[in-house]
Amino acid sequence: MSAERRLFFALSLPAKLQKQVIKWRADHFPAETGRPVAAANLHITLAFLGEISELKAEALTRVAGRIQAKKFSLTLDDIGHWPGSGVVWIGTKRAPNALLQLASVLRSHAARNGCHQSTLPFHPHVTLYRNATRPVAIPPATPEWMLEATEFSLYESLYEKGRTRYRCLQTWPLADAPAT
Repeated sequence: MSAERRLFFALSLPAKLQKQVIKWRADHFPAETGRPVAAANLHITLAFLGEISELKAEALTRVAGRIQAKKFSLTLDDIGHWPGSGVVWIGTKRAPNALLQLASVLRSHAARNGCHQSTLPFHPHVTLYRNATRPVAIPPATPEWMLEATEFSLYESLYEKGRTRYRCLQTWPLADAPAT
């Protein structure tokens, strides 16, 4: 029996945006807010797959390669705290249809391949802190960063030496929108 891997589909943040987010987070939240997410781990999850077999991973990789999704832009202009899960996040107030469609397709395929999908509505966000279980003072505004989504990726979540890191396994380009 093959070992299972913890996988998810996501949009990565470019290195420049990662640095901007980390600096902004440091300037706007006290150190005791929670466990900060490493810059290299900042992303927007599209579909969480969980612990899956190599066979399922291969099937989902094939499906992902056939998805004909369009490029899109989104603005990171919303921020919040989910006390129940202890997550402080930055997200978008107006998710583009192309993002919602891509996440929906990936989640549908994941569910058909036996990967449990949350019943909560998709809320595109970047996790800034985990384990933020005490009340958090939320800044009144965000910098309104623009994210140009030109590809999506399959990641593996690895836990080593007390730290979580995400390793990109494969990336697929998003298509240019047809000229109008």
